[in-house]
Amino acid sequence: MTLSTGAAVLLVVAGAWNLFIWPQFAKRIVADPRSRGENGGRTTFFTVHAVLITVSLALGLAVGFIGVVALV
Repeated sequence: MTLSTGAAVLLVVAGAWNLFIWPQFAKRIVADPRSRGENGGRTTFFTVHAVLITVSLALGLAVGFIGVVALV
């Protein structure tokens, strides 16, 4: 399967977007008071968002990698 240059560029941009946006969101989640319980431990709020961020970063890397490989 081959990708057009436009599709490959779109994948690279989508991957870069994910790698830019999600770390910014992670900083806000860590600073959010709902991320820590009364005893100082991590809450379900934090865990759910950490999983969301991790999966999104992994998908962003994969999509960006496919786009770069298609361009080369």
